[in-house]
Amino acid sequence: MTQRRIPAVYMRGGTSRCLIFHERDLPPAGRDRDAILLRALGSPDPSARQLDGLGGGISSLSKAVIIGPTTLPGADIDYTFAQVHVTKSEVDYTGNCGNCSSAVGPFAIEEGLVPAREGETVVRIHNTNTKKLIVSRVPVAGGAPAVRGDFELPGVAGLGARIALDFVEPGGAGTGRLLPTGRPRDTVEGVTASLVDASIPMIFVRAADLGMTGTETPADVDADAALCARLEALRVAAARLMGIPGSAATPKVAVVTKPTAFTALDGGRYEAGAADVVGRAMSMGNCHRAFPLTAAMCLAVAARIEGSVVQECSTARAGQDVRLGHPSGVLPLDAAVTRPGGDYHAERVTVYRTARRLMEGWVRIP
Repeated sequence: MTQRRIPAVYMRGGTSRCLIFHERDLPPAGRDRDAILLRALGSPDPSARQLDGLGGGISSLSKAVIIGPTTLPGADIDYTFAQVHVTKSEVDYTGNCGNCSSAVGPFAIEEGLVPAREGETVVRIHNTNTKKLIVSRVPVAGGAPAVRGDFELPGVAGLGARIALDFVEPGGAGTGRLLPTGRPRDTVEGVTASLVDASIPMIFVRAADLGMTGTETPADVDADAALCARLEALRVAAARLMGIPGSAATPKVAVVTKPTAFTALDGGRYEAGAADVVGRAMSMGNCHRAFPLTAAMCLAVAARIEGSVVQECSTARAGQDVRLGHPSGVLPLDAAVTRPGGDYHAERVTVYRTARRLMEGWVRIP
């Protein structure tokens, strides 16, 4: 046999797709495991198409998930997320993916790792990247994760069964502190910015400070080489201020603006009153077509922090969802942030996704 066969499942989680492996079917963490993930997804590919693998040529379609026995008391499973670079031989483990997180609960139920409970099954997931707990509430029908439903997820065609995800105490996932510098605002490369770490370290800047409207299409952002270079410089400088090494995946950078009318990628028109804040996020050097979920969760937390750039732009009131306008539509998020003793504390962020198993079998590695 000229190719090795490794059991795998291909799933859509939220607005991403990922290859999911059992930890037992892969080598231990290290170069051999990374080599398998790279080859399976078709990286590195200088043409950025990943034609020789299962990746889709953009960051949201070049992801892998590894599921194993839990190492956290009270959790059901361990979940490790791997962001596979499209054009380079790099696999990044510095952050989690909120979209792929939504596929983990259904996978665990279908694989028999968590017993199915009719109506709704709760799966307690330990994310090893961030050392955080995720509580996934998966609708179940006929002993299996439900697929049909009435929930519409912007960026995904059709309707599906709604999965609720509670990200418990997401603050300090990458740096150990919700506000890595201790301040809601900093000056980065001459630009006013908020550095916030909830689910993933982020740098938020006002669109107007970069000469943007905040409603640009991802294609327009990607075509502006000078803008992309400036955003990358901000991202790298923010990593230094946060005290983290900085990788291709983290921290992420996002631009925000006050509610304004925009047209989504599917042609849908949204008036200013449909969202509380409008934003665009960069992922692996490109403008994301649907705001990365971990980045959106961090934004929702930042919207609750007085004095942050996001809070300044947001019209969301306390106790209400933060409605984020992004290239694929409007995403509601519920963030619970308190201030015991004067320091901000992110208790949880709740988001809603859909997920579906697409294929199962073996991925082949030469």
